[in-house]
Amino acid sequence: MEETVIVSHVSKSYRKKLSTPLPRREGPGVGLLGVLALDDVSFSVGRGEVFGIIGPDGAGKTSLFRILCSLLLPDAGTATVDGFDVVSQMRDVRRRVGYMPGRFSLYQDLTVEENLKFFATIFGTTVDEGYDSIRAIYSQIERFKNRRAGALSGGMKQKLALSCALVHRPSVLFLDEPTTGVDPVSRKELWDMLGTLKEQQITIVASTPYLDEVRRCERVAFLSEGRVQGIDTPEAVLERFADVFNPPGLAPHSTPEGATTDPSATAIEAPSGAVGGAPVIEVEHLVKAFGSFRAVDDISFTVRKGEIFGFLGANGAGKTTAMHMLTGLNQPTEGTGRVAGFDIRTEYEQIKKHIGYMSQRFSLYDDLTVAENIRLFAGIYGMNDDEIKAKTDRVLRELDFIDHKNDLVASLPLGWKQKLAFTVSIFHDPAIVFLDEPTGGVDPATRRQFWQLIYDAARRGITVFVTTHYMDEAEYCDRISIMVDGKISAIGTPDELKRRFDQPDMDHVFTYLARQAKRSEK
Repeated sequence: MEETVIVSHVSKSYRKKLSTPLPRREGPGVGLLGVLALDDVSFSVGRGEVFGIIGPDGAGKTSLFRILCSLLLPDAGTATVDGFDVVSQMRDVRRRVGYMPGRFSLYQDLTVEENLKFFATIFGTTVDEGYDSIRAIYSQIERFKNRRAGALSGGMKQKLALSCALVHRPSVLFLDEPTTGVDPVSRKELWDMLGTLKEQQITIVASTPYLDEVRRCERVAFLSEGRVQGIDTPEAVLERFADVFNPPGLAPHSTPEGATTDPSATAIEAPSGAVGGAPVIEVEHLVKAFGSFRAVDDISFTVRKGEIFGFLGANGAGKTTAMHMLTGLNQPTEGTGRVAGFDIRTEYEQIKKHIGYMSQRFSLYDDLTVAENIRLFAGIYGMNDDEIKAKTDRVLRELDFIDHKNDLVASLPLGWKQKLAFTVSIFHDPAIVFLDEPTGGVDPATRRQFWQLIYDAARRGITVFVTTHYMDEAEYCDRISIMVDGKISAIGTPDELKRRFDQPDMDHVFTYLARQAKRSEK
């Protein structure tokens, strides 16, 4: 097979010294030279092959992609793409590669059409000249060409970003976790599109934290601590490194008494007089309309103290809009709701004081240290200095962060940031913590560690309201609701939903319901 990508003994260091070295088991090495992101990496990819780069957070995957796209210079070694050296012939390389970084390389204030024209211009072509190469993908979003990219759903952004990467007809496509934050149905659609690109002999090199996507590659390289630990078929690599990719599952969390699980209902409330105490979230006929468009369309449910409640739905289904109402960031058009005993219409400022919140972007300040972030957010939540100091030391010991309290958050591996952000969000012992896709882009072993923190919080009586696109995480929830077209289509325990819809797992349940969506993007 003709080799399109050849990487030979590539190394890369970032000369940035931390106050204390990070353990090798948690991230790349740290020393006087700084972080060793890539350490003597070698592999090759054949023309037309779908090749995966997988590994835990901080393994060096993004640095490798940036080197192969000639956006970063290696410290040692060589790499060629389509026969051209990534250093001495970078202009030739850039004409032949398409690149989708994990954070959607789109200009949010430009329209769909303006983004596409901009990327075509960069590569010295036009949309008309490259249209045949993107027709199958772009035709699905072309009717929204006048909409700003920032207003698109995650799935539509994904299709636009892929169109922008392909408009100049590249021979090699690099995808750095392109489906992070995208629902399972849209992820499947993207990988189906990649299959059509392979038929055109386009070489595809992709990284992903999703095991179903790993299995759609022909070969994968497992990268850890900056080194290639193994290259083989997906199944062989996943089996060999099962401790990373298939860690032991968590024992099911017990559903609180009084939580409703009626399998025949689609919008369920607790029965009158149910044991287990008053619900901490009560929603009745909640609606949020933007003009004539009802983003949230008459939803009702309850959540009880200490329950882990999964709030699922495809991109654009209305989950984020609903969560904004529950957290006091937006008021409903119709209906009522109470969170931690406070009315979401009139007491939203009180709600904000009694909840915790963590978004996918972690909501930490990168230019502050670990201890400074904790102190800042604890102060915002109204804790006094003595409380903050005493609790900070205890929390840092529990997280094994005590030697890193003076490290800048920007210097921490992604998994460490994630655990810190969750800890900050519940530092003031809120009644409820809202987690909006908190584990996006994180490897399975680190996600399991994060869910152990969730279980620990629930045992302390903190209610967890979580959105996720990982269907294995849905299995960890006490109950799940699934939104479709602004409505709750189903609610119940994972086992109840699998039985009701006669599906083997939550991924199939979600796909079955999400594909029943009727409303188009507005």
